[in-house]
Amino acid sequence: MSGLPDIQIGPFTRAQGSIVLPGSKSISNRALLLAALSTGTTTLKNLLDADDTQVMRNALRQLGLSVTDKADKVCVVEGCGGKFPIRDADLFMGNAGTAIRPLTAALAMQGGNYRLSGIARMHERPIRDLVDGLRQVGAKIDYELQEGYPPIQISAADIQIKDVVKVRGDVSSQFLTALLMALPLVASESVRIEVVGELISRPYIDITLKLMARFGVNVTCPDAQSFVIPAKTSEAVYKSPGQLSVEGDASSASYFLALGAIGGGPVRVLGVGRDSIQGDVAFADALALMGANITAGEDWIEVAGVKNANGKLNGITIDCTEIPDAAMTLAVAALFAEGPTRLNNIASWRVKETDRIAAMAKELNKVGAFVEEGADYILVNAPASSSQWQSPSDGIDTYDDHRMAMCFSLAAFGPNALQINDPNCVAKTFPSYFAEFAKVVS
Repeated sequence: MSGLPDIQIGPFTRAQGSIVLPGSKSISNRALLLAALSTGTTTLKNLLDADDTQVMRNALRQLGLSVTDKADKVCVVEGCGGKFPIRDADLFMGNAGTAIRPLTAALAMQGGNYRLSGIARMHERPIRDLVDGLRQVGAKIDYELQEGYPPIQISAADIQIKDVVKVRGDVSSQFLTALLMALPLVASESVRIEVVGELISRPYIDITLKLMARFGVNVTCPDAQSFVIPAKTSEAVYKSPGQLSVEGDASSASYFLALGAIGGGPVRVLGVGRDSIQGDVAFADALALMGANITAGEDWIEVAGVKNANGKLNGITIDCTEIPDAAMTLAVAALFAEGPTRLNNIASWRVKETDRIAAMAKELNKVGAFVEEGADYILVNAPASSSQWQSPSDGIDTYDDHRMAMCFSLAAFGPNALQINDPNCVAKTFPSYFAEFAKVVS
């Protein structure tokens, strides 16, 4: 995927400066789809320009939508009032989970015939729970290769919601997000969705609900496991808010916040702050538990070193259910902590862009950490001394996973230079990451 050579970085001893964050991937792809399904024209500002959002934009264009990229991260979407102009399409979704899952649900409501596929890893990422939920309302969806995984074929079907729609929430919150966004299109009466079992990544559902409200659909939550979609009051359900500004990406902020702790700081991220609708801002709280000095404003967060006299972070044990993406940064920050760091409830890492628990354990071992991994946790102990830090001759492998590349840039604050293999995988969400990283380290 790369086209860029492997890069050598570090060793670094200082990090300070400020970073303007790219737009949130989670907000960007939700906003693109909601804008497409609404009536009216929506101007999206600070929209993330990266591989995953280009996948969504290209799919919407293939479905007959006008999606126009302007200067300064602005995108103008002409809504279709809930009905895509094109009723037969073969869509390539790359490895963008935030695109394929909600789009699958929206397409199942269209009465058309659609095929969705992606790269090889996408065909290993589960979609069964979403398909099962859609089949409950009459959707006709077939698996092309392996049961439970893309590629999938959606066929025209008579959608009728006769009962409570049930969906599992313990593999990915994106399945619930997809149902929440799509079912209002056909809800002649109010619709109740119930989550079976644990709902992981609840903050991502909160993002979905807040964005749906911006487009005129207010979902109620009578209890923690239930969501009630109001009945349609007109043929066009979603209505454009005119314009919407996308917050900076809180997951991307985590790398720079960690730099501010490890490299002394101050490092300030701009575009996300204490008023954020993104759950990953809680990464700052986790970093504070490790001993970092954190301050925050409405749309910024700053980290200036650590409180401990020895200049090191503290190891912690933490439940990462609500910050699964940002938790990866904690695993590498643990290289600079005294005592073990244990990240619990991270089973969802197994079905992301790669098996992130296995990949993280292998690469942390390469630099000299002592790592234990389980089905849903990882335990990291830093190298006992600078002499035990390793500089792997074959470099740090990134597994075509943007977050592996960005996380391991932090390890260049160890005593050795570090080679990052396939650094261009960051194009999935943050194409300019290493250029921005270089601005704040020395």
